[in-house]
Amino acid sequence: MKLVAPPTSAGSVPRMATKTGPPIGPFPPGVETDEQKEEYDKLRRRVLWKMPYGLYVVGARDGERRNGMTLNWATQVSFEPKLVGIGVEKEAFTHELIAAGKAFSLNLLPQEERAAVRKFVKPVEVDPDGRTLNGFAFHDGRTGAPILDVAAAWVDCELRQSVDCGGHTFFIGEVVDAGFQADEETPVLRMEDTRMSYGG
Repeated sequence: MKLVAPPTSAGSVPRMATKTGPPIGPFPPGVETDEQKEEYDKLRRRVLWKMPYGLYVVGARDGERRNGMTLNWATQVSFEPKLVGIGVEKEAFTHELIAAGKAFSLNLLPQEERAAVRKFVKPVEVDPDGRTLNGFAFHDGRTGAPILDVAAAWVDCELRQSVDCGGHTFFIGEVVDAGFQADEETPVLRMEDTRMSYGG
């Protein structure tokens, strides 16, 4: 995910970027001119930004290449089998790694680690000897995808299906391992705990 300059006063936190370019349809009846389309597009994005989300770090690996990426489009999609789906922008390095490595981890961070997600909004520096991603210690999960030691909880998933969703791919993985690394009652990070937003 990319960062853009904050739209508010100095000292505010950058938000994760949304799409750029002309408004995208469909448009409701009565929205016909370019100006109306632009105004409707802004309204629609503001509504979509209101949807509540978690905030995670997705780990991916292909061979010796690893990455961690901030992500908020994640959900459980099936009880039996246990399936988790994540939406990943096609241009992201993590997309390439998941497609090639056929696995991903989903790291749930403690609420107090809200600053950590900002370290994963672009490809990370990997220290394979020190076992760190941007300075954060990790270990490999069952699938080989990296799991952050700072995570309160995590799931490790083998890729089962990839669904083309326009600018993103919805990767569906089966949970092959999971665990807690903190007290089970530890509050986990959500998008609303930060000034970040992604969507629209």
